[in-house]
Amino acid sequence: MTQLSKTTSTCETQWKMLLLQVFTLIYLTSVCAAQDGTASIPPEEPTYVPPTSYDPPVPSVTSDLSDVYINEKVVLKCSISSSSGWTFTWEKNGQRLSQNADFSFQDQNSELTISANRKDLSGSYTCRGEKQGKGSKTSKATDVKVKEPPAPFLIRQTDWADVFVSEAVSFKCEPNLPAEWKIIWYKNYQPLDKEGPSFNIESVTANDKGAYACQAKLKSRPFSTGFSNTTNLNVKSNNPKLTLSRSPDFAIFYPEESINFTCNVDVTSGWKYQWYKDGGKISDSSSNTHTIASLKPSDKGEYHCKVQRGKGPLYESNNQLVEVAVKKPKPGLTKSPTFPMYPGESINFTCDVDVYSGWEYEWYHKGVKTQSFSSKTITIGPVTHDRRGDYRCLAKRGQLRTDQSGPVSLEVSDPPTPILKLLSPWSDVFENEVLTFSCEVSSSEWTFTWHKNQNLIADEKGSVLNNTAAKVSDRGQYSCKVHHKHRKGVSSAFSNIYTVSVYDKLPTPTLSRDPIFTPMFIGETVKLKCAVDVSSGWSYHWYKDGSTLNKPGKELSIDLNLSDKGRYSCEARRGEKTSTGRSKETQLDVRDGKPTVTLTQNPSDKLMHTSDLISFTCHVNVSSGWKYIWYKDNKRLKSSGTIHQIDSAKTSDSGSYRCQVERETTTTFSSDSRDVELNIEERPKANIVLLTTWSEVFSTDSLKLECDVMGSSDSWNYTWYKEGINVSRSVSSTYKVTPHNDPEQSLYTCEGIRTERPMFSQRSDFYRTKNLLLKRRILLSISGCLFFGIIAVFIGCVALRIFRKPVAADDKQDETTLFLTMAQLKDRNDAPCPLVEYITDADMNPPDKEGEENGTSCSEATSLPITTLDEQAATTNGKETTENGGGMVSFLQ
Repeated sequence: MTQLSKTTSTCETQWKMLLLQVFTLIYLTSVCAAQDGTASIPPEEPTYVPPTSYDPPVPSVTSDLSDVYINEKVVLKCSISSSSGWTFTWEKNGQRLSQNADFSFQDQNSELTISANRKDLSGSYTCRGEKQGKGSKTSKATDVKVKEPPAPFLIRQTDWADVFVSEAVSFKCEPNLPAEWKIIWYKNYQPLDKEGPSFNIESVTANDKGAYACQAKLKSRPFSTGFSNTTNLNVKSNNPKLTLSRSPDFAIFYPEESINFTCNVDVTSGWKYQWYKDGGKISDSSSNTHTIASLKPSDKGEYHCKVQRGKGPLYESNNQLVEVAVKKPKPGLTKSPTFPMYPGESINFTCDVDVYSGWEYEWYHKGVKTQSFSSKTITIGPVTHDRRGDYRCLAKRGQLRTDQSGPVSLEVSDPPTPILKLLSPWSDVFENEVLTFSCEVSSSEWTFTWHKNQNLIADEKGSVLNNTAAKVSDRGQYSCKVHHKHRKGVSSAFSNIYTVSVYDKLPTPTLSRDPIFTPMFIGETVKLKCAVDVSSGWSYHWYKDGSTLNKPGKELSIDLNLSDKGRYSCEARRGEKTSTGRSKETQLDVRDGKPTVTLTQNPSDKLMHTSDLISFTCHVNVSSGWKYIWYKDNKRLKSSGTIHQIDSAKTSDSGSYRCQVERETTTTFSSDSRDVELNIEERPKANIVLLTTWSEVFSTDSLKLECDVMGSSDSWNYTWYKEGINVSRSVSSTYKVTPHNDPEQSLYTCEGIRTERPMFSQRSDFYRTKNLLLKRRILLSISGCLFFGIIAVFIGCVALRIFRKPVAADDKQDETTLFLTMAQLKDRNDAPCPLVEYITDADMNPPDKEGEENGTSCSEATSLPITTLDEQAATTNGKETTENGGGMVSFLQ
């Protein structure tokens, strides 16, 4: 109760104070209203107003932006909703702000504009109001975050800046910006009608050349980032300069050497390379090099490369012809000077492999390696007698090593032997042509003499023998000798001999052609070749029907047309005066259309059977040199000759056959035969049937087999096989097997043959006769025993019934007479039928009898049926129950 009273007292006190405050407020309101009224109202006496507490308001700050980017402006507004007339001050992170380049104030400082040109202008901004000496509270802090605007970065996604007309180029502006930004594209700082993070030019034109940049713009307000980096797109109107080089750059290569091709493009990168040999592509590569590590003669050919960037066009390089020799060379060793050396002199040895460079050389003296040099020539000097002997060399180039050269002997104190060379372009000359020789030694201390057939013809000081107009009399064997200028009497032996033939009659050129088919058809190609069998240096000229053809060269290739029909000849010329005259003419017979192709079948029957041998022959009516192509149901077969043979026909070989012929040349020319239909049915199959029956097993010692051909007629002959070996051939379809001709009881098959198709059947399945007769006889013996056993039991039962001892009369039991006599039946009208009284329901449905024999069951356990005196009497008298006019009568009379 005390607690309750205290609570009640407190509530009353609070209510009283509340009422006092309400009355005070009402009073102050009335006073203010009186002060705002007219002057005619006399002022009331001042009354005492108790003082009240002041509660300052809280300003609110609004901002047009929250997150700003550098160089943007953000406006903050400070307001107090209770009344107007406030003047405001602003603070950033607790520091009072004053107007400067970063901050400006408007409207009694209620509006603050921030020029956000630096990131350090980010912070928490607050405001306070002042009015009539009173101040408001500080507003809640408003965060302003000054961020760096995104810096777009332009990436050229294609790997090249220099592009060619019709190539594709792609640019991308990164980073990926949020959805409020959009990307604007510029070329030469002029806006393009293109927005989005990527910019693609599918097919560059010359107008696309320029500097590309991108810029990001906000969708919500007018703010843009700076331009991205610029990427220059240089559009070239000319194709790139593509050069194929090789290393090493040998004029001829040898097996096992390596070669490296380099495909050089004169501008930028990004190329994909394709490599070709003789016009056929051999590889694709991202590398501009292609290496063949070990050359083979088959690598000989012309190589070139192609380049492509993206989906742009292909550009093709020059060709590089690679010559690959069939086998590696064998160097030839020479020495200079060639005359015999005297002690103290020097001599040079030269190892000649070919006219090309890149070789290193190993040198051997008397079979022992001495040294290696990069030069093909070595000098030995001063010469001593121990340097005499055979010298050899071999050449190395990369991994290739030649065989050793032939030996060259260094002799001391003997004069040299000069070398005779023919300087004329050819050795076989004709009258009035130039004939020039040179006689060479390594020293100038020698004079020369010239010899023909070892007879002196000229005693000249010079080393050259020049005959400007050869005659037939100039033919012969030429040689020279050298004589030492300072050592009289020292002469060399004759030089090598050079045999010169001088002809008074020019050769006749030989004209050949390939192929030599006659006639030929439009679309085929023929090559004519003009050959001269004497020397070289000839130029060739062609004629058709006597008129000159402007087609120089030793060979003439013609893609035949009807206009190419005619007579062709050729002529060879050498120099300004020498001409062979024209060759014999060759006639080209060119025909329109195609040759006739005939397809025949052997045998020619339209209906064949499985396992038959069938062949087709393809025949062309004209010319030769054909390649044969076979088709079945328009699908190509593997056969390639004039005959297509089916060794063992199957039903799947049925179909339409034809052949096609093509020339065996590089130019495809073909002609087709008619279609030949082939129908193949399944060959009938033979079946072996056993004709010997069970009943004949005891009467015969053989088995009779019959060969039945499914669907056959009587026109068949039959062949029998035992274990796969032919044992019989006859008209009859049966065959007898006996223990004499088949002691081992073997496997048999048969087949049918005849003179009409099908000429033979399929062989039957195997039929085994092993122990067949023995098995049948055993089975019949068992069945016979069972049969005769049953007969014996039956006979025993009958015998027991007949010969069983009768029962004595004294031993008989009295039995009730079951049946009335005939007289009794006649006297009694009410006498029941004895059978009716005697037969019960059980008698009407008797159980099945297990054994009966002529109406009587008999077995060893069965008692004799005669048990009553009446039955015995009836039996004794030979009187049994009989039918009486179709009715039953009594057994007793």
